[in-house]
Amino acid sequence: MKTADFDFDLPEDRIALRPAEPRDSARLLVVKDGVLEDRVIRDLPGFLRPGDALVFNDTRVIPARLSGVRERPDPVTAGEILTVEVEATLHHRDAPDVWSAFMKPGKRIKAGDRIRFQTLEATVADKGEDGLITLKFDLAGPALDDAIRAVGVMPLPPYIAAKRPEDDRDLTDYQTVFAEHDGSVAAPTAGLHFTPELLEAIRAKGVTTHAVTLHVGAGTFLPVKADDTADHRMHSEWGEVSAGTAAALNAVHANGGRIVCVGTTSLRLLESATTVEGEVQPFHGDTAIFITPGYRFRAVDVLMTNFHLPKSTLFMLVSAFAGLETMRAAYEHAVKDGYRFYSYGDGSLLFKA
Repeated sequence: MKTADFDFDLPEDRIALRPAEPRDSARLLVVKDGVLEDRVIRDLPGFLRPGDALVFNDTRVIPARLSGVRERPDPVTAGEILTVEVEATLHHRDAPDVWSAFMKPGKRIKAGDRIRFQTLEATVADKGEDGLITLKFDLAGPALDDAIRAVGVMPLPPYIAAKRPEDDRDLTDYQTVFAEHDGSVAAPTAGLHFTPELLEAIRAKGVTTHAVTLHVGAGTFLPVKADDTADHRMHSEWGEVSAGTAAALNAVHANGGRIVCVGTTSLRLLESATTVEGEVQPFHGDTAIFITPGYRFRAVDVLMTNFHLPKSTLFMLVSAFAGLETMRAAYEHAVKDGYRFYSYGDGSLLFKA
């Protein structure tokens, strides 16, 4: 399909710069059988049934944006060190002391450069054709984790960061109540709507809750540059579905219940872990699944998700799930009716077409 098929007009004032307060007071657009219904997040339990399973992503966002300087010997004098200010957004941990990252200005980075992020230093080990820079840090393991926490800042999405700087509120606003395992450089934003009270109401309805882990990479913010979706390459992300969770979700389907995913991250991970016959299996490793219309969903029956960017891989995913024409109509309604878009915005509840 053409990337242009997934374009739509979005006014700048629809981009949310802060989350709703309280979190479960955000709006919820329910999309079922082509019918649109305006509700709020705290109405979610009313759309769930006893025996359903709610699956959320328990990843935790790390302060993955690092500012520093690139150091390189002057090729003319040899003795002088040339420095250039750079910024790195960590993407994927490749080893205890190695991260791949997107860097600005990336064109001026080359293998062998030394990068100093305040007290944390690294060497550029490689520069890939896909724009990823491989950084080998002088520290490893927990020591590296502590250093990143000390010098990094919360990596707000570019469409928010361009309008305001990060602040202390984002340290809590940009984490879900499920956050447990460090590793993401972007929040699984559908989870930002949940409160302990909402979870209690969902469980009281007879719905079980289950955690999976997908460490969201910075590639989630990259635009699709290819004219044809078949030519787009997804960046991989690390995820895990435990044996216990896989067995529990298979039992839910066997007993007639539905799997309800909180966010596209948990959906992509479950679809990666599920066989063509529909059996969820334990999963531990990288996934680069790219879902577009025509994909046959194996595991997920209902999806709760925020509103996504035009021509993005995530708008392609929801169009595959609920139908392209249905999602075009849903997004047109959301824009006209003042729904708030993107990470800190409102939510939608989609039933599989």
